[in-house]
Amino acid sequence: MNVKAVIFDMDGVIFDTESLVLKSWEYLAEKYHLGDIREMFLKCTGTNTETTMKIVKEHLGSGIDCVSLAAQASAWFHGYTDRNGVPMKKGVKELLSDIMGKGIPIALASSTKADTVTAMLKGAGIYEYFDAVIGGDMLEKSKPEPDIYLMAADRLGISPSGCAAVEDSFNGVRSAYSAGMKAIMVPDLLPPDEEMREKASIIADDLTQLIGMFEKE
Repeated sequence: MNVKAVIFDMDGVIFDTESLVLKSWEYLAEKYHLGDIREMFLKCTGTNTETTMKIVKEHLGSGIDCVSLAAQASAWFHGYTDRNGVPMKKGVKELLSDIMGKGIPIALASSTKADTVTAMLKGAGIYEYFDAVIGGDMLEKSKPEPDIYLMAADRLGISPSGCAAVEDSFNGVRSAYSAGMKAIMVPDLLPPDEEMREKASIIADDLTQLIGMFEKE
């Protein structure tokens, strides 16, 4: 695939964090007898904090303190990662090294807050691979709107049509597709459906399948 730049999502693509966040919410659902929250959680994947809270409130109702729940879920997550570290997806460094070695610019477009994104990338020793890092708090509209990918392309000084975007979530693929990019899906929590097969140029089992795929346009 000939590209001018490659843009990555973070959670579920670079780091194996989505399953941990789901576990934190499932823990709270059991603790507070909230029922099955998996469907609610999957709607939140790929969105920013504001959109996530809106979805949680709609699902759980006004009688639940969603802010407190989110704080508790965050505490569970950080407690786990403080003890065990943040797991990285297979093939991340190899793929980033392959792309960088070909002189192709790399950016990151995550719905997570920019400070958190930067800290996680630096903690994993991969921050230097990225020419631009965009966090969800840097703009108003989150995925599935195209804004974050358009901002990433703008920061790189490259037309969106020349970019490939590597995503795991439905909302992320929709965002990249709407931005006019070549969407590549590496599924995490949900397998691709007909919509994803239509919008994604490539669907890969994991990042190792993308090594050697990109060439500089």
